[in-house]
Amino acid sequence: MPLTNPLALAVFWSAATIGCYFVARQIYRRWPRWFLSPLAVTPALLLALATLLHTRYGEYMRGTHWIVLMLGPATVAFAVPIYEQRTVIRRHWPVLLLGVVIGSATAMASAWAMASALGLSGALRLSLLPRSMSTPFAMSVSGDIGGSPDLTAVFVMMTGICGAALGELMLNWLPLRSTLARGALLGMGAHGAGTAKAREIGEEEVSIAGLVMVFAGLLNVLAAPLLAYGLKGGF
Repeated sequence: MPLTNPLALAVFWSAATIGCYFVARQIYRRWPRWFLSPLAVTPALLLALATLLHTRYGEYMRGTHWIVLMLGPATVAFAVPIYEQRTVIRRHWPVLLLGVVIGSATAMASAWAMASALGLSGALRLSLLPRSMSTPFAMSVSGDIGGSPDLTAVFVMMTGICGAALGELMLNWLPLRSTLARGALLGMGAHGAGTAKAREIGEEEVSIAGLVMVFAGLLNVLAAPLLAYGLKGGF
């Protein structure tokens, strides 16, 4: 039976979310494969549990809304490795900024082209548009431009999982020897998930990935509403 008491709902699903994430982390540490990433396993476990208990998405979100709110402060934590690698960043910031601009433009254009090719409705297109930025930025932008923040969060998660997996393969195939190139590839292509993957590679890589992710988020926050406004006439 679904839980009806608001306090019980919050306690149960918050504990379930944290517990599933802990289990997913242990699985990934034992078998570090992209398809066993906590970002993929945790939602799968929660979906199975919610289905078993006949719990609706709205009920789950009411119980765990505080976790979503914590994503914003969590993003700020990336300032620590960025500060530690400030010398490297100061030396290469023009290249990083140019890469973020090009990468962001490519991400939004490809999202719009994919949505158009699939014949998605206007609201779905706008929900897909901010997929290549971290979740706090993406959900805020999605709500501002007329998309669905919850649906955008799903697109962001899928982009992160696929981006981290493809990024790992590309690092094995491409002759990218510099920490700058490896970190930027993961930070731009897979935002938070890519930054987590970069942490497995090295400290400089995670710093660059975190910086690129934050830069991309800020740029997209400014650019996505303007782009959406310009494209709304095409619906």
